[in-house]
Amino acid sequence: MNIRVNSERELHEVASELLKFAEKEKVFLFEGDMGAGKTTLIKSLCYALGMIEMASSPTYSIVNEYAYPRGKIYHFDFFRIKSQNEAFDIGFEEYLASGEYCFIEWPQNIADLWPHHYIKITISEGENGLRNIEANRV
Repeated sequence: MNIRVNSERELHEVASELLKFAEKEKVFLFEGDMGAGKTTLIKSLCYALGMIEMASSPTYSIVNEYAYPRGKIYHFDFFRIKSQNEAFDIGFEEYLASGEYCFIEWPQNIADLWPHHYIKITISEGENGLRNIEANRV
């Protein structure tokens, strides 16, 4: 699935499309350069799931936990971890096994811990400030 996004306002519709594309898959890995829009897209996904509170980047806390009407959402940012052991220390495997939504930024820093099935989202900058969002089922 490939989507071109012209403005941040379009992300709510894009988020709904991505959730439909994912079907029952709840683990999403987000790749893209710094400032590409990973956290912004995750905020839109949380909103599309019915979350009322505002999502924020867990850059310093590594994981943020949010409640939404059907359960929990775990939002990870592995940009600052120095080793995969830090992911083990926060109980990353238990989060994955929870059956709840797991939105993971900078997954390449924990590549050996990826689950067998997930949705890979790649965000890249296109021409004139447009964003390209590519979603793949893995």
